[in-house]
This record gives sequence, structure tokens and C-alpha cells, in this order.
Amino acid sequence: MKENKNKRIPESELIINPDGSVFHLHILPEDLADSILLFGDQDRVPMAAQFLDKGSIEVDKASREFHTITGRFNGKRVSIVSSGIGTDNIDIVMTELDALANIDFKTRLPKKEHRRLSILRIGTCGALQPEIPLGGYIFSDMSVGFDGLLNWYADVDKVRQKGIEEAFIKHMEWPERLAKPYFVKASPRLIKAFEGKAYHGITMSAPGFYGPQGRSVRAAITIPDLTTRLEKFQYRGLKMTNIEMESSAIAGLSAILGHDAGTICLAIANRHAKQSNPDYKPLMAELIRFSLETLTK
Repeated sequence: MKENKNKRIPESELIINPDGSVFHLHILPEDLADSILLFGDQDRVPMAAQFLDKGSIEVDKASREFHTITGRFNGKRVSIVSSGIGTDNIDIVMTELDALANIDFKTRLPKKEHRRLSILRIGTCGALQPEIPLGGYIFSDMSVGFDGLLNWYADVDKVRQKGIEEAFIKHMEWPERLAKPYFVKASPRLIKAFEGKAYHGITMSAPGFYGPQGRSVRAAITIPDLTTRLEKFQYRGLKMTNIEMESSAIAGLSAILGHDAGTICLAIANRHAKQSNPDYKPLMAELIRFSLETLTK
């Protein structure tokens, strides 16, 4: 990513609160660790914080759905952050995390040395393949966004995977009225870190929970057989493994901004088998501990 190191960022473009914190997250640059666990649900922030070293919590700040706790796990500094649901919130969180790391809030200029963050989203999802059991871990080697968010950024063509994108649009008979899907890879370093520890494949990030994920309650939907089409799609050995709502924007914006990012999800439903497990909190706690251990090695 190229940027003008001498370009001052106007107050209207990056809002800094009177206390020196970034606008939405309400945290200071020094509050942020290099290793970050990202959750959609703010209630999972204190759940994750229980695994931090005793007495190590130095930051605990919340504003709206954004809650940040920074402490240490096995002696390594970690920030736990909630984003809220959806790629629109990821646009806010990823931009502000990068600003905290790479913008001097006093001069409003990009810092001379780029600070690279490691960001792991931990979430829940619906599995698409019959062999993935409830409670299984799924790491998103690649994500496809149905939201169109990344298309608003000029460097999208530097990170999108055009070959698989074209094959997917053809396979799905993609309706013109919908935003063009974009495919992005997770950080190779994080893919390797979770190798052999989870199911790996392609994750679909939907801009909603019902219609965009193929669920019809009362309103008819544009692609009634969405999950069946997704399940059958393959590209160079990769299958569509699951559906959630944030991984594509996290992977894409991280790649554009020069950070390592990935998503690991707990399968709490299987769309093929039409099964679900709403009592998944103990399993989520296990995934959080496992992810902390893997991320901080």
C-alpha cells in the first residue's frame, strides 16, 4: 500500500475525541496491542478476558458495541475487541485499529515506520459441507464478500482473487442486481499457524442473516437455493465451508492496510443437515483459549 507520508489527515476524515481516543472505539494508541482478538459480540470480550494472566488487564473501555480489553496471555500483550455485527462495522473497526497503530494523533500524519497488527476474528457460523460437525472449528483460508464493501477502496484489485471470482459468478449465475462478490485470502502466516487444527476452506460473508444467507421467513428471496449452490462450488481443491458475516472485510482491509488477519469460527449450525446447537457457550470458551494459545506462540 502506497501512502503520502506528508499528507495531514483532516479532522473530518479521522475524528479524534477530546481525550485523545479514536472516535468509535474510544481507545488511545497506547491502549492497543499488536495481537488482537476480534469478536462480533461484545459479551465475548469479558469471556475472553477471563483467560488473560491474573492482574494483567491494563485497559477496559467500552462505547456502544465496541468494547476493548488489553492485558497479557502467557506474558504476551493482547487486545480483545468487539466490532458488532456486519462488514459495515468492520469498516469502522479495521480503519480505526490501523489509525491507532499507524497515524500520529498529534500531527495527524502517517508514522514513518509501519506497525503490522495480527488480527484474528473468532466467531460462530453455519457449516455448508455435510462432513463438518456441530462444534467443529473452521478457518477461513479465503473469504468471499457479498456486501460490496471492498469495492469502495481503490486498492481492491491488488488483493482480490479474480480467477475464483469469475468462476464463482458463473457457477452461481450471479444476479446483476446484487453487489459483485469479491474473494480475498487470509494472511499466509495465520493460515499456517492454524494448519491441521481446523477445517480449512472458503467462507462466505453475508450482508445479513436471513435473505443474504438463503433463509426465507415471510419475504421471498432472490436465490432460494443459495446454500445448495454454495455447497457444490469448488475451485482448485477449495470448497465453500461456511457462512458468517465479517471475514471478507477483515481479510480484505487487512491486506490493503498491511496487516495479518484471519477468521476462525465455531460451527453452531450445519445448513446441509439442517441442524443447530444454540447451547454453544462452553464450546466457544474452548475455541477462545485455543485461539489465544495459537495466536501468541
